[in-house]
Amino acid sequence: MVVPGGAARPLPRGPRAASPPRGAGGGGSRQGWCRRPGHVTRGGAMALREPGPGSGGGGAGAEGGQDAEPCLALLPWDRFSAWLHCVCVVGFDLELGQAVEVIYPPHSKLTDKEKTSICYLSFPDSNSGCLGDTQFCFRFRRSPGRKVSLCCFLDQLDRDLPVYLKKDPAYYYGYVYFRQVRDKSLKRGYFQKSLVLISKLPYVHLFRTVLKQIAPEYFEKSEAFLEAVCSDVDRWPPPIPGEILHLPIMGIIMKLRIPTYRDKPGTTQIVQNMHQICIPSGYVKCIKISQSVFRCFCPVFFHIQMLWELVLLGEPLVVMAPSPSESSETVLALVSCISPLKYCSDFRPYFTIHDSEFKEYTTRTQAPPSVILGVTNPFFAKTLQHWPHIIRIGDIKLPGDIPKQVKVKKLKNLKTLDSKPGVYTSYKPYLNKDEEIVKQLQKGVQQKRPTEAQSVILRRYFLELTESFIIPLERYVASLMPLQKCISPWKSPPQLRHFSQDEFMKTLEKAGPQLTSGLKGDWIGLYRHFLKSPNFDGWFRSRQKEMTQKLEALHLEALCNENLVFWSQKHTEVEAVDLVLKLKNKLLQADRERLPVKTDTLKKLQAHIHDIILALPDDLQDILLKTGTT
Repeated sequence: MVVPGGAARPLPRGPRAASPPRGAGGGGSRQGWCRRPGHVTRGGAMALREPGPGSGGGGAGAEGGQDAEPCLALLPWDRFSAWLHCVCVVGFDLELGQAVEVIYPPHSKLTDKEKTSICYLSFPDSNSGCLGDTQFCFRFRRSPGRKVSLCCFLDQLDRDLPVYLKKDPAYYYGYVYFRQVRDKSLKRGYFQKSLVLISKLPYVHLFRTVLKQIAPEYFEKSEAFLEAVCSDVDRWPPPIPGEILHLPIMGIIMKLRIPTYRDKPGTTQIVQNMHQICIPSGYVKCIKISQSVFRCFCPVFFHIQMLWELVLLGEPLVVMAPSPSESSETVLALVSCISPLKYCSDFRPYFTIHDSEFKEYTTRTQAPPSVILGVTNPFFAKTLQHWPHIIRIGDIKLPGDIPKQVKVKKLKNLKTLDSKPGVYTSYKPYLNKDEEIVKQLQKGVQQKRPTEAQSVILRRYFLELTESFIIPLERYVASLMPLQKCISPWKSPPQLRHFSQDEFMKTLEKAGPQLTSGLKGDWIGLYRHFLKSPNFDGWFRSRQKEMTQKLEALHLEALCNENLVFWSQKHTEVEAVDLVLKLKNKLLQADRERLPVKTDTLKKLQAHIHDIILALPDDLQDILLKTGTT
């Protein structure tokens, strides 16, 4: 139970790690967490501001942090909300079916539609036959109409993340630990229950590790234990990318580093060469963010290049698997294969016939949408037979034998979920097949190379392929930026030039992917198809926004380099006042949109505003000083 002020009252629980020392653990100092005065939101929602200079941004539990500037006290559950929305327990009732039995913290808000989605997605389909413990994840739409703070500290942190770890405010992730065991004392003859973590963060392996640590003990100790777990999470530091975070959870300290967009692509995200912290009754466990992609692609790795094209182009894809674990892992591996490009369409690691979008995604009255679905119910083999690309996988196991090469199969051969594993499609790849990567992975299987090493090879291959594809686009889009000499402080910032498909295609002859990739094929056709896809639309909108913000930042710098006081003295009072108001709006815009402007530039602009106001008559000074800080 949490008492006012955010302190956690000790609860009955198992052995725990002692509170880590300042700067090394999750408790104690509120460093890195500063609530913006007057921005308290309901239900513990966060509206936090960034730590000031000297804080290091590390927060409690982040290595390398320094003392933060004084902050107002956090409300209870603010820290918890940074990582999780809530924790749910879903059980099976003979009369009601699946039902949410517990939501913690109790103040957490879920709509009836969200609760229904969680209920159905937290249990494997009956045909899966998942006896024992099973872990998987799902993704579902948040109900519309929820208020989202634009100035939220967490939204600022999101800017430092690589694209594949950025949260989507329209969706929640559900991380599930499902237990099904025989129990003769129950009418149904089985104990069936799921512990589910609901979060906006796509940190699959972190939350999988958390569940592995807490779920078995929860099923023995029930609700009091869950309350203690949530109190632990409420001691965690903020999820700051690039920092080494120490997260206490029921007897251990998990060590985590969240990657940043500045990290060199392809480098491992496992924390290396870190000294363990001396913690009585506990130990340090290093957590990675990335997953083992080779394990997921092993059943179909002869077709990895074709699958990369299908994901890149945003083609409708269905993954048919025997269990939610296999379906969710494979869907997530597919989405990640085009990194550092963001997959901009919808994807559902585990999708059921009860999903609220079932009719929308299975209708035959229109073309299948751009979405990747992971399914396990045999019913989908018939319902989704009209989809153009279907991947059928068997049980995912650690590869020991060399997988047999499976030819691409025609869709008409897919009749049931019992059909043989393989890729069912009529799609013809634009690029010639890269035999080298297949041979390299086959050789690794023969030599019993560790799965993690195979995954590193496969990730590097996907990364180099995606970068070879995207570099010509980056180069062309950069040329749409106006020259700096075109930026005048006395005019509005210039506009970007329009993207011309024909103009871009002409650049490929001399500056195309052939400069960085040896693959042959119809690159032009692949680009033409990509330019019509949701992934291009999302990527271009993002680059357009970045460049527009850069132009605004350069315009601010141009203003700062002018003698604005001298200009105001040469013009009327009305024009001087108009200039002050426009400059103040510029400052507000820089803060609101987090423009890439140096702190010195902003201070200089504030000084200009102050000097212009002081040069005006006293009555105008009083009015302008009251309209906002200078």
